[in-house]
Amino acid sequence: MKIIDLLTNNTLSLSFEVFPPKTETSFESVQTATEEIAKLKPSFMSVTYGAGGGTSQYTLDIAKHIKELYNVPTLAHLTCVSSTKETVRQKIKDIQAADIQNVMALRGDIPAELADADRSQWDYRYAIDLIYELKNANADFCIGCACYPEIHPESENQKEDIRRLKEKVDAGCDFITTQMFFDNNLLYNFLYKIREAGITVPVIPGIMPITNANQVERAIKLSGSFMPQRFKSLVDMFGSDPAAMKQAGIAYATDQIIDLYANQITNVHVYSMNKPDVAEKIQANLSDILGK
Repeated sequence: MKIIDLLTNNTLSLSFEVFPPKTETSFESVQTATEEIAKLKPSFMSVTYGAGGGTSQYTLDIAKHIKELYNVPTLAHLTCVSSTKETVRQKIKDIQAADIQNVMALRGDIPAELADADRSQWDYRYAIDLIYELKNANADFCIGCACYPEIHPESENQKEDIRRLKEKVDAGCDFITTQMFFDNNLLYNFLYKIREAGITVPVIPGIMPITNANQVERAIKLSGSFMPQRFKSLVDMFGSDPAAMKQAGIAYATDQIIDLYANQITNVHVYSMNKPDVAEKIQANLSDILGK
């Protein structure tokens, strides 16, 4: 099933993101965790790309496994930065062969060793290059791309950020998934601005449950997310108690999701970090709202 069809049926739903193992030895434990999340029957599950593409085969293995064994629609991430056209085109063929219909087109992080490299000769410099490649493939993919409700760390300003986002949509992107955010008002303001800019495709908010205090610094580093005082107070109060922090973090994420549903958002994507218990508790908190 294509994700765009799920997003246009006006039914409230919840999806989860998982990531592949970093090494072959951890594959079994990661697969078990993803299976437990799949048993919750989310609207779909996205599977991230291995860092630097090194474990990218596991992305496809897990996405195919979830789809075939649990009949859960899957979204396979695909990155292109520093990759050759031959490599990317083979990955696209592999996705087709696995009968995966949904692809998340991402530039990907620049490897540290290539941070100062001349990128002008790379086959792919931006996510839009990958979107064109997917559209030109002999396939009928549903293509997603990413956005930052605040601002991409490398963008000069939000206006420029939104202009580039529209270019990705115009190139053939069917839906957009946001980076994590902790203040829903940032998303609502962002949605207003992109609609004014002519971006009309569905936008899926991405919510990250912060279940331990150590995640806060990493979340800020990854996305530059604004941390509202309400959230800071939560971490200050419960951060030193792992059980309390976990419960508070799940409650905060649940509250965000309920507010999004109440404001006409039909699907919310949870960055569940391969934690079945967190995914299960969030879904349980929403059971009557979702009808599960």
